[in-house]
Amino acid sequence: MTQILNHLDIERKIKRIAYQIYENHLNEEEIVLAGINGNGFIFAEKLNEVLATIAPLKVTLCKVMMDKKNPLAGITTSVPPEAYTHKSVIVVDDVLNSGLTLIYGVKHFLEVPLKQLTTAVLVNRNHKKYPIKADFKGISLSTSLQEHISVVFEEGNYSVNLSMTN
Repeated sequence: MTQILNHLDIERKIKRIAYQIYENHLNEEEIVLAGINGNGFIFAEKLNEVLATIAPLKVTLCKVMMDKKNPLAGITTSVPPEAYTHKSVIVVDDVLNSGLTLIYGVKHFLEVPLKQLTTAVLVNRNHKKYPIKADFKGISLSTSLQEHISVVFEEGNYSVNLSMTN
C-alpha cells in the first residue's frame, strides 16, 4: 500500500476546497452540503467545519443514504426535500471512481428545483463510466483499474492510500 496524501495534505485540500466553494457561492446566503453516506458525509462535515470559520454562509448538512453497490435500491436524505428546494447543493463524496455513486446522488437532487448543483470529491480517479465531473476536487489521479484508492478519516490521522486489488 502506498500513501498518496497524509493528514496535513488532506487538511490543506479540505481548506482549499472550502475556499473554492465559498468563492463559487459568494452571493449565496445558504448552501447545502450533501455528503454521501460513509466517507462522503465525513468529508462534507470537514468542509462544513472550515466553511464555518471562513464564510458567513448558512450551511445545511445533509446525509445522502444509498447502497453504493446498488444505487437503484433507492436514496434517502437526512433532511426533507424542502430543505434543499431552490438552494445551491454540493454533492460530496470521498472518491470519484466510475461516477456511479455520484451520478445517482446527483439524480436524487434533480427531483426538486434547485438554484445550482455542483460536486466535490477529495480524489478524482479519471475512470468515469458516467458523464459526471467533479467541480471541486482535492487531487486527480490517473490510476489503473487494478488499483484501489482508500480514504481514511481516523481522528488526527487522515490518509489517502493506493493499493493493488486482487
